[in-house]
Amino acid sequence: MSNIGSRTKRGGKMKNVSVEELKERAKELRKTALTMIYEAQSGHPGGALSAADLVAALYYRELNINPKEPRWPERDRFILSKGHACPIQYAALGRLGYFEESHLHTLRQEGSILQGHPDMKKCPGIDISTGSLGQGLSCGVGMALAAKRRGEDYRVFVLTGDGELDEGQIWEAVMAASAWKLDNLTMMIDNNRLQLDGPCEQLIPHLNLTQKMREFGFETYEIDGNDMGEIVETLDKIKASKTGRPKCINARTVKGKGVSYMEDQLGWHGMAPDEEQYRTAMEELERGL
Repeated sequence: MSNIGSRTKRGGKMKNVSVEELKERAKELRKTALTMIYEAQSGHPGGALSAADLVAALYYRELNINPKEPRWPERDRFILSKGHACPIQYAALGRLGYFEESHLHTLRQEGSILQGHPDMKKCPGIDISTGSLGQGLSCGVGMALAAKRRGEDYRVFVLTGDGELDEGQIWEAVMAASAWKLDNLTMMIDNNRLQLDGPCEQLIPHLNLTQKMREFGFETYEIDGNDMGEIVETLDKIKASKTGRPKCINARTVKGKGVSYMEDQLGWHGMAPDEEQYRTAMEELERGL
């Protein structure tokens, strides 16, 4: 079992985390997120499960953050632009200690800090409120540009959906990031091929997305976004890169990853499981498919 290098953080030091340990963290996040959605009987399981491996790699290994000081100025920033997948982010924040874990049982309840889309004024650890698709990358560009102008070295990671790429604002942000040479910005695309209205390629085809991002000036990697080893290897390459360009990870994922009856099924974009479905899902997530 290979170990991954540590990241020093104010107030403590993150342990070396192996790929196998990260896989366990991703499993834990999937189970937590699905439990939240089941208890709320509302939410978006498909896109939360597809993004779990990317989110686990970031929060448990890559991001320079301090849960005891959520607004630490030197922290790396993470933006979940596909805000409807927030249960997977809430799961990570709760497990890391940004708030009491009891809040994880209050998803979408009136007065809860864990609303249906991330709210930076309510939930510790949220760097920007999201939910209106297409806007997160622009916010990330602004944060990355601010770091450059202030001489600060924090990094910005933005996780978008593939259906979200239909929004024109995404491409304005892409062009701006390239023009301003924001090499401290990494765009991660949760490319699970499905969006609310159907398969992405039947609605607005992305054509060759990896090549398109390269033509826009991004240092671009295409990977299996549910393979923890590939995720870690790619993040290491990005960390070591000296190209001076913004980065993009086109992560091919499976919507509903880890639950047999949810995988690649459009209907699980925004539907909560019933009791029997939830029990089956938790069993499958625990043992693996």
